[in-house]
Amino acid sequence: MKKEVIGSNQFISMMVLFELGTALVVPIGLESGHAVWLSILLALPGGILLYLIYTDLYSQFPEMIISGYTQKILGKYIGWPLSLLFLPVLMYNGSRNLREAGDLLISASYDKTPIFIINGIMVAAVIYILYMGIEVFARTAEIYFWIIMIMGVISVGVVIIAGLPDLHNLFPIHLREWPEAFRSAYPSIWIFPYGELVCFTTILPLFAHKKNAKKAGIFAICLSAFLLSATHAIEMAVLGLDIYSRTTYPMFTTITLVNVANFIQRLDALVILTLIIDVFFKMTVYCYAAVAIAADLFKIKDVRRIVPPVVVVVLFSSFVSAENYPSHMNDGKVFLKYILPVMCAWIPIFLFIVHQIRRKFGWYK
Repeated sequence: MKKEVIGSNQFISMMVLFELGTALVVPIGLESGHAVWLSILLALPGGILLYLIYTDLYSQFPEMIISGYTQKILGKYIGWPLSLLFLPVLMYNGSRNLREAGDLLISASYDKTPIFIINGIMVAAVIYILYMGIEVFARTAEIYFWIIMIMGVISVGVVIIAGLPDLHNLFPIHLREWPEAFRSAYPSIWIFPYGELVCFTTILPLFAHKKNAKKAGIFAICLSAFLLSATHAIEMAVLGLDIYSRTTYPMFTTITLVNVANFIQRLDALVILTLIIDVFFKMTVYCYAAVAIAADLFKIKDVRRIVPPVVVVVLFSSFVSAENYPSHMNDGKVFLKYILPVMCAWIPIFLFIVHQIRRKFGWYK
């Protein structure tokens, strides 16, 4: 089978769409109050540092994904079961993104449609694109990146033209608020969305320009941070802290307030379309990472054979993991605080340290 290759622009597009995901629509970093936009920027250096750890491990083992070099660094008896733990985490997080998209669609337009049907349609698209291959998926991301950018410019433009933003909701940032913004940035925003880039440890071996992996990734992370910070700043400026913290989807609520000369209204379709696109790409990357790790651990040559089982697990997990959306969000707080940091940050950092020690003392065979 021909090895698939991903170009620089495709890689950047995939990473930006993945980073935006649901983080563009749901409220994040509520601990920082109206300085949430600042917390996103404060978490950026930590996100870049994590990515540099991923790329350093990739440069040492360029033909291996994370499950491969985990076994290489820690040995098969420790590395194999540790790598296996990535599978439920990746599939569960993918199912969370799917659930959030389904709930928004139901609350916004499809209140008579079962969530199983809505999520099933999205899952069918994921199965199809993974069957076509990650290279086709990357080319698709390159197209939809510009669609998202155009819709973003339109949405921000009409919000500003409508005169909705109030900068008093963003400033001033008092000295006592900086520690709160920093606590919100680490580990919450540091892990979601920056730490989730651990999925790209399964995609980096397919990158065509290996020497540019660091530059391309850092550029994508910085662009994502700017877009997220600007988006949440606008949402906060329009809604204020009280409404922003209480609403389920601040972006959706913001866009429904647009009314330009009683002519430009009802632009919520742009938000729904943005969420569908971003969730599709984020969930697909999660599913691909789970498929790639499963294929590597169980020595399956044709990865397409395990695409349906993995994606079906994601589908059923999306609506059985929580009884309702508030329970879903509460479960997410526990998951984000205790589980995701271990898989996204502490394990890769541990692998990096152990690898440096083993390489320094020549403990590799």
